[in-house]
Amino acid sequence: MLRSLYAGISGLRAEQTMLDVTSNNIANVNTVGFKSSSIHFSDTLSQTLQAAGLAQSYKAGTNPSQIGLGVAVADINTNLTQGSKQATGSNLDTMVDGDGYFVTKIGSQTLYTRNGSFHFDAQGRLSTASGGLVQGWTAVNGTVNTGVTPGSITYSSSAVAPATTSTQAKITGNIPSDTVGQTAFTRDITVYTADGTAKALSVTFSPSTTAGTWNYSAKTGTGTPVTGTLATSGGAATVGAGSATTVDGVALDFSGLTGFASLNTTGIASQNGKAAGTLLSYSMGADGTLTGTFSNGDTVPLARLALGTFTNPAGLTKSGDSSYTESINSGTAKLGVAGSDGYGAIAAGALEASNVDLSQEFTNLIVAQRGFQANARIITTSDEILQELTQLKR
Repeated sequence: MLRSLYAGISGLRAEQTMLDVTSNNIANVNTVGFKSSSIHFSDTLSQTLQAAGLAQSYKAGTNPSQIGLGVAVADINTNLTQGSKQATGSNLDTMVDGDGYFVTKIGSQTLYTRNGSFHFDAQGRLSTASGGLVQGWTAVNGTVNTGVTPGSITYSSSAVAPATTSTQAKITGNIPSDTVGQTAFTRDITVYTADGTAKALSVTFSPSTTAGTWNYSAKTGTGTPVTGTLATSGGAATVGAGSATTVDGVALDFSGLTGFASLNTTGIASQNGKAAGTLLSYSMGADGTLTGTFSNGDTVPLARLALGTFTNPAGLTKSGDSSYTESINSGTAKLGVAGSDGYGAIAAGALEASNVDLSQEFTNLIVAQRGFQANARIITTSDEILQELTQLKR
């Protein structure tokens, strides 16, 4: 049979593979985190009709005479360029801006993906749309330890931020230096015990018989009050010697109080205790830390995502659901955290779009179609020659 017939067949197969690759790229133009593929061809083994000739003193060397036997697919490469950022507004939609893959697990299989569309399941586990468990480090008592092996990230809507004991109350503003004609006044603030019990801290200020001096009496709840004096001079308010400044374990800080005339803006500006808080919301940070916001104003780390990088990411094996697995040519995954050396940052509230270039893919379709037609013409032409041969004797 004619060599051209088989060369044409190999060409049809190669162009059909190119059509398959291109059509898959186009089909996934809107797939989150999808990486397009490109195909490369190479010629097959050539048949040597005449080997190369060695040059002699009386004769020049001759080149080999070879006939190619068709085309084959050399490789199909994955295009790893980053897709565009698509804002979604969801707290759990995340995108790797730079190098790295999210790490997930289904059973004992570890998968890597650029698709950061996550959600919490009924058991509070962070997971992908296909059921993969997102890997990272879950915080213990508000601390994330990234020095241990990552595991499935879990979360509880009933998480509680612990109460904080009040140990200081800051008194600020201005207390009048002209005490004559002034009347007593009281300022209150809520303070907290170690178990989060709230109680009122009251400080009563009354003018002394000594000009420019105020007496104060502070107590919490029904406790025994502590007393002291404040002397105003040159715009400053100074605690008198021997005055008690700690009431029921709460230190009174008068350093922010001034003592100018005719103006009373005295108040207890703040205290450093908190009641226990319930979880209100959560958000993802650029370093992959999932932070919870609690009703007592605390922001506490809940977990941190793990990222994996590879020496040769193009060597990863596609396993469906926009995920990849290690291969013998990708290298072993190196796990780390977003924002560190060699790892991209996390963009929260956004997803990575497919990197498919439709203009290029439609051009590839035309090229593959014309290539297929040309190879089909080789077969029909070869068939016509064979038909002519069979009709030599009629």
